[in-house]
Amino acid sequence: MIPSKRVYLLLILGIAIASSLAIFFGIRASITITLLYDAVVLASMVVDGLLVRRQRVQVSRELLPRLSVGRDNLVVLRVTSGKAKAIIQIRDYYPSEFGVSTPTLQAAIPSQTTEELTYTAHPTQRGEFSWGDIQVRQLGAWGLAWDDRKIPQSLKVWVYPDLVGLRSLSIRLTLQSSGAMRQFRQLGIGTEFAELRNYRTGDDLRLIDWKATARRVGYGNTPPLVRVLEPEQEQTLLILLDRGRLMTAKVQRLRRFDWGLNATLSLALAGLHRGDRVGVGVFDRQMHTWIAPERGQNHLGTLIDRLTPIQPVLLESDYMGAVTHVVQQQTRRALIVVITDIVDNTASAELLAALSRLTPRYLSFAVTLRDPQVDRLAHISPTADFEGVKNAYTRAVALDLLAQRQVAFAQLKQKGVLVLDAPANQITEQLVDRYLQLKARNLL
Repeated sequence: MIPSKRVYLLLILGIAIASSLAIFFGIRASITITLLYDAVVLASMVVDGLLVRRQRVQVSRELLPRLSVGRDNLVVLRVTSGKAKAIIQIRDYYPSEFGVSTPTLQAAIPSQTTEELTYTAHPTQRGEFSWGDIQVRQLGAWGLAWDDRKIPQSLKVWVYPDLVGLRSLSIRLTLQSSGAMRQFRQLGIGTEFAELRNYRTGDDLRLIDWKATARRVGYGNTPPLVRVLEPEQEQTLLILLDRGRLMTAKVQRLRRFDWGLNATLSLALAGLHRGDRVGVGVFDRQMHTWIAPERGQNHLGTLIDRLTPIQPVLLESDYMGAVTHVVQQQTRRALIVVITDIVDNTASAELLAALSRLTPRYLSFAVTLRDPQVDRLAHISPTADFEGVKNAYTRAVALDLLAQRQVAFAQLKQKGVLVLDAPANQITEQLVDRYLQLKARNLL
């Protein structure tokens, strides 16, 4: 039981009353009356606190069994009131590593009503976390006391990679390949035959199937038939995810490895959706995890379960060893995507040598996760004061870092390696788009 603000105000009012009574009745009588007044206030508070216990609200928590890292995950507190109106304050004991939108929830629940109070939890780490009990304070009918108690609601939750982003990407890929979107598909992109349809203005004349058209002679004035080609399926996509020292740095509250893991799963989803065989390797000084290429949507669940527990480590990555492992496992041509980061030409010499070894037998693709903070610092406008001098120095360092990265990328491109360098928080969407372009252009 906790006194409300109204109790303190009434007690302060008693002091003011005591001062007035002392003038007319004397100090002794004033003290006696004030003590009686305070006793009545405190007794009323106790009675109010006892009465509210008969009308305690019921509170339960609802949240997804799998939370997404780096996302606002909705948490629902379902509150059911008794026969009287309930004024409550709720504090949920969420994991201390999470950020939340509203630490304390307040509400006035009408009698015999069930309402849902919501807030969002924003985890920045993957793994298993403990959710504690729910602390509830309920104000008495007289507004004098809070009934303070804890409702047992402890549970364990797992924070996974960005499952929300995967769900959105799956919907997007489904729409792109559905019959409703088929009219927007460009002809002549791909090598595998999909269907025949009537010729339309603007279609490539080389795609007219004259034999199929000849068989329609005699059925009236019908247009010629054209072949619709789709990108080839059952190709192999291998994704190598670096979990070494460079991937431990935080970028916008998430470690670089988490951004890379989100991109890995999104790219795997796109590959499986396009009918390719997808394999994933996670490496540092050695190949930490190797998941052989497989087809089918069920393979995505395997990738999520096996990759979620992996964390980055403060070790220098062995790019040559990772590439050697892939070459030994995959003898046929494949698209090999390496997700990592580049500091400069000298520090990334091993990465350059490893990727160069893959060409021309494989189609190698280097994906680097740039810190958007560096981009922002490179565009600081200097001023004439001391802070401007400091900004100018910071801007020069940022520009030098970006310039050294560009030198390394230029060398990769000269050796036939595809390159994608994008801010870490934008890498997923750009990587999936590049993969779909590669499939459409049949570069693999």
